[in-house]
Amino acid sequence: MRSHPEVDWSEVAQSAIKRELERLHIHDRPFSKSALTERDAVALGREVRRAAARSRRRMTPSPEHSANTE
Repeated sequence: MRSHPEVDWSEVAQSAIKRELERLHIHDRPFSKSALTERDAVALGREVRRAAARSRRRMTPSPEHSANTE
């Protein structure tokens, strides 16, 4: 910063902060009117994780099945 005294670093910082706040605001907008609570989101996440685990178990051959194929 000292090597570029011609730059108004305060303005650069303010501009960067403003851009970041605008970026965050854009990401918040789709969820601003959502009725989904944090508790609902956690429950939904658990349900998805359980369903994925069941799916993986169905797709993974059991050890006794793979032993019989040799």
